[in-house]
Amino acid sequence: MPKPRVLITDHGFPNLRHEETTIAAAGAELVVAQCKTAEEVIAAAREADALLVQWAPVNAAVMAALTRCKVIVRYGIGVDNVDLAAAKARGIAVCNVPDYGVHEVAEHAVSLALSLARQLPMIDRRLRGGTWKITPDKPMPALRETTFATAGFGRIARTAHEMMKGFGGKRIAYDPYVTAEAMAAAGVEKVDLEQLFTRADLLSLHLPLTAETKHFVNTARLAQMKKHAIVVNTARGPLVDTVALAAALQAGVIAGAGLDVYEKEPVEKDHPLFACPNALLTSHVAWYSESSIPRLQQLAAEEVVRGLRGEPLKNQVNK
Repeated sequence: MPKPRVLITDHGFPNLRHEETTIAAAGAELVVAQCKTAEEVIAAAREADALLVQWAPVNAAVMAALTRCKVIVRYGIGVDNVDLAAAKARGIAVCNVPDYGVHEVAEHAVSLALSLARQLPMIDRRLRGGTWKITPDKPMPALRETTFATAGFGRIARTAHEMMKGFGGKRIAYDPYVTAEAMAAAGVEKVDLEQLFTRADLLSLHLPLTAETKHFVNTARLAQMKKHAIVVNTARGPLVDTVALAAALQAGVIAGAGLDVYEKEPVEKDHPLFACPNALLTSHVAWYSESSIPRLQQLAAEEVVRGLRGEPLKNQVNK
């Protein structure tokens, strides 16, 4: 009987030691490609028993071409590039790796929020321009007097709340799938959608991307916010209508925004956000630390092995 075949459709890692060791120990063969199109995935994956996917598109046409695949594991949390419904129809489990960079993403979200709350980018820019001034140009509430809010109350959001606890202030969250009692146990008040936007001084997004959450932050909801409010997104790019956000920043509807993810990546060079001095922009690096990459690779490989063996999967997203 031939060895099961595991295909890495594409990757950007410095090496694949974790995958090679884990998959070889399971008696499977590892094949590595660098597919950019669905057609390239089909050519490489037709007889694969499992796929490890980073950015390559795994759409309905790919699913239809797979003859032996049991499990697809996406390197990371989002599974936007995998057709979940088509996979389910073919009996193929799709999994993500939601627990490899929880602390890193929470750190990045809180760092963006704190930098903007203390107006660090703006004051740095002002000083480099030759202006010495010991007060900020805009109102700066004390952190202990602000309300930190999260849209979502999953692992990353909870970690961010724990980090913010030491600064004092109120902490609130919107998540229709988490009880008020569970939030209260963490010292967080459960609020509805309107309260989330009207009460937040610092709003950090931690939602999955669905048809309902696309453009969760839009013109109407930005208009509900305080003028000194700050929005942070380290989750999924399309949660924010970034054109509407840029317009709100330029018009002073809100005070600032910190983004690590965008509707289209790489973000377009002529995007209006680049003209907003009150936007702090990073390039999808929130997940990264020296330890997060090997952890992601190890956890993804372990999930593939469970799928090959028919063992219970930890993080299937298309049940």
